Amino acid sequence: MLRAMFGRRRSLTLLRWLPGVNGSKASRMNDRPVTPLLDTVSTPEDLRRLKPADLRQLADELRAEMVSAVSVTGGHLGAGLGVVELTVALHYVFDTPRDVLIWDVGHQAYPHKILTGRRDRIRTLRQGGGLSGFTKRSESEYDPFGAAHSSTSISAALGFAVANKLANKDGRAIAVIGDGAMSAGMAYEAMNNAKQAGNRLIVILNDNDMSIAPPVGALSAYLAKIVSSRPFLSMRGFAKRVAQKLPRPIHDFAKRSEEYARGMATGGTLFEELGFYYVGPVDGHNLDHLLPILENVRDGDHGPILIHVVTNKGKGYAPAEAAADKYHGVQKFDVVSGVQAKAPPGPPSYTAVFADALVAEAKRDDRICAITAAMPSGTGLDKFGKAFPERSFDVGIAEQHAVTFAAGLAAQGYRPFCAIYSTFLQRAYDQVVHDVAIQNLPVRFAIDRAGLVGADGSTHAGSFDITYLATLPNMVVMAAADEAELVHMVHTAAVHDSGPVALRYPRGNGVGVELPAAPERLEIGKGRIVREGKTVALLSLGTRLGEALRAADQLEALGLSTTVADLRFAKPLDEKLIQSLLTSHEVAVTIEEGAIGGLGAHVLTLASDLGLIDGGLKLRTMRLPDAFQEHDKPEKQYAEAGLDAESIVATVLAALHRNSKGLEESA
Repeated sequence: MLRAMFGRRRSLTLLRWLPGVNGSKASRMNDRPVTPLLDTVSTPEDLRRLKPADLRQLADELRAEMVSAVSVTGGHLGAGLGVVELTVALHYVFDTPRDVLIWDVGHQAYPHKILTGRRDRIRTLRQGGGLSGFTKRSESEYDPFGAAHSSTSISAALGFAVANKLANKDGRAIAVIGDGAMSAGMAYEAMNNAKQAGNRLIVILNDNDMSIAPPVGALSAYLAKIVSSRPFLSMRGFAKRVAQKLPRPIHDFAKRSEEYARGMATGGTLFEELGFYYVGPVDGHNLDHLLPILENVRDGDHGPILIHVVTNKGKGYAPAEAAADKYHGVQKFDVVSGVQAKAPPGPPSYTAVFADALVAEAKRDDRICAITAAMPSGTGLDKFGKAFPERSFDVGIAEQHAVTFAAGLAAQGYRPFCAIYSTFLQRAYDQVVHDVAIQNLPVRFAIDRAGLVGADGSTHAGSFDITYLATLPNMVVMAAADEAELVHMVHTAAVHDSGPVALRYPRGNGVGVELPAAPERLEIGKGRIVREGKTVALLSLGTRLGEALRAADQLEALGLSTTVADLRFAKPLDEKLIQSLLTSHEVAVTIEEGAIGGLGAHVLTLASDLGLIDGGLKLRTMRLPDAFQEHDKPEKQYAEAGLDAESIVATVLAALHRNSKGLEESA
């Protein structure tokens, strides 16, 4: 509590000297103390007791509090700074939580969390046991729908709106979605079905890239205020009904004229064709504009409505405004200078190793292309894009399209690498099955963020890709144990033309092994023995190999000779190697950074098919638990999952009926 109190006091003081943070006029023009308003607001109900004239000061304090908090915890910064005024206005105008407010993705919801009873915990963001970095239903009644993947908000809000309609409730559903998220087809699928929600559905299009709207000013705000008013909305509806009664040629002419005029004024024809009344563009940082427009929409009797709000990502904090890409997600940083804390020198990240290896392959082969779904820097493909811009494709938040697009390239003899996070590839599973695997097309899936991911938590964990890929005919699934293996696997995937192949690797830095001078083409489906032993066999897939070797050291100290194998492939399995290990050791343990149904299940099936189960085989499988793990540091997550060296040793000893000292116990 003292820390929280100190944080509040510090953040309000920051208003005077944070670089680029807009303080209230009073605090900028003289030294008279300004009564902090944020200390009086714990919930939106408190917020709604303020006068409209007070909201500018509150927004300034809220922005300073967010900057202060994220400087301590790290996390998403730019997006939240851009929606401070919008957050204040939405909670001020609408009766949340009765009116549900759904943030797309949720990484911009830090100001929302501060205003909805979680300010005292805001400095626990993304820490073990602390607040989630995204919206989460179990965290607050003000988070009606959990999110961390893009473009789900309109569909979810439509569900809430229709439920209210069916129950004859008055509550509204408001979805706040960014212009980047509008590159996903799911958003338009939802809008195409939104008419049935009537005036219970409101969509806020947060345009922070100026990708749709022209610069906004007083005229556009005035127009938006007029077109959102009840008389104008009613007139539009009345005009449409009258036009429908006119003879067809006159009706068509009237419709074209109305669309042309409306398009000139607002640019909203597309959204209106999808059944929405369009209002905008509106300056998302001007509360004098936002409040009356939101009030008009709240009180209007119309169909679903879309308000186009233009904001500036990183608004109010100069370093974030100057480099929005670098301040989208940040490490801990110094508030005054904006300088982020640097990680201590260490091995390169797996993402960087993949990127460099792919660039090297593309220099040797002009058929290699790279595809990303709105994550060029996250997947390392920004490097590829600089080296080979004509062979690099960022398709936006459209994983389904990315996979089928890659399939089309592969069908024409190109060698596409589709680099997508494990958790996002889930969104394109049908395309992986139908468009790639069934046709046996050589698409290369580079699966970043495989395994547990730390602060991003369960929504971003790459827990399921082994299971959902290794079950597919024609698919090859590899997992790199270290950076050198990743280089070999990139090369292997590049030259593998007989079907689809996936290579998975984790978030974070490698283990520090020397990278190969020249990549090696691995034999498909062949593992390797890393350490020879006689009693225990540890069959590792992926970067748990280091923990398996640590466990082997501990087992050796207990007198248990241990073999460690790096299987490399979850599919096809190295059946000869696995059979040899299972039949020549007293106990065998599979270890993987994936959910049930992955490597362990396939090895058990193989053992069953070979009749080894009947012979008293002691085979244990170690995998991620059948649960969605909360965010924490990765090493703590893996310990909790039972995939660290100590857990491996305990599993072996239990299978052999031995105690912690390695001594035999009665069965």
